[in-house]
Amino acid sequence: MNRQRILMFPGQGSQAPGMADGWLESTAARSVLAEISDALKVNLGDYMAADGDPEELRRTDRAQPALLAVGLMAVATLEAESGKSVKDLAYAVAGHSLGEYTAVAAAGGLGVTAVAQLVGVRSQAMAQTAAGGMSAVLGLPPAALQAALVGQPEVWLANDNCEGQAVISGTLEALPVAEAACQAAGAKRVIRLPVGGAFHTPLQAPAAAAVAAWLCQYRVRPLALPCVMNISSQFHESEEEVKDNLTQQITGPVRWRESLQAVAAQGVTEVLELGCGKVLTGLAPRCDSRLKGVSLTGREELLRYLEAQAAGS
Repeated sequence: MNRQRILMFPGQGSQAPGMADGWLESTAARSVLAEISDALKVNLGDYMAADGDPEELRRTDRAQPALLAVGLMAVATLEAESGKSVKDLAYAVAGHSLGEYTAVAAAGGLGVTAVAQLVGVRSQAMAQTAAGGMSAVLGLPPAALQAALVGQPEVWLANDNCEGQAVISGTLEALPVAEAACQAAGAKRVIRLPVGGAFHTPLQAPAAAAVAAWLCQYRVRPLALPCVMNISSQFHESEEEVKDNLTQQITGPVRWRESLQAVAAQGVTEVLELGCGKVLTGLAPRCDSRLKGVSLTGREELLRYLEAQAAGS
């Protein structure tokens, strides 16, 4: 176990054409992609290819399985190239929204086929529960944001990403009123996001019910290393706690700022973001100055990282 490192996985929004290209030269990664594609009966490689349709990839039921696949492709490559298990490489795992499902699988809670089927259920149910929208709110402290949302029963805090960066979510009728309230409270910018639903709110209760029903039928193994989970911003390992958190996060906020602060409080100094994109890498030091973010988006980057680690040890 490396007590100074935590592995993290991004959520919806980090997907992009070509997102898996950097991992495809890894045999272990290709095996993971094939297993997930088989489990979902769809060729995910077509959607993730560099010449793929970005609009198609933006669909919730495409983006979430694609992000899961790339995250687990990265984990498989990391273990194959380092000769070590995830348990030996990190102190804990975490993931932002959909990334939490990747994290649970990376820690051994679910096998590749099982987590692919679960994410398939989640993504399709969330896509079908499409009422509402989301807006990023920049430059407004958490307390001021909460105050701006008082008296607005159809808008909720969805993501507390870091100090001064949050996302609100709600009905399309109520969201403009909340956006104006945030601007009046001093937000530097309020940006409507290109998503098709009010994610991480009670409006997603049907999707949470679908996930809960799936989880009732399957066993989640005790995690090989703890997962810092979105709803509680605490470390969890047991089957009951993991299932409960995976379900609750669909209708509740992603407490990412508090999660990263909890990580830093345990002596972790490095956040290793695996898969695609650099969103979590950028957020890490903004959540807690003790943290350094490192993004690995392909096998070549991973090999250079491992070489640097070996040289510094």
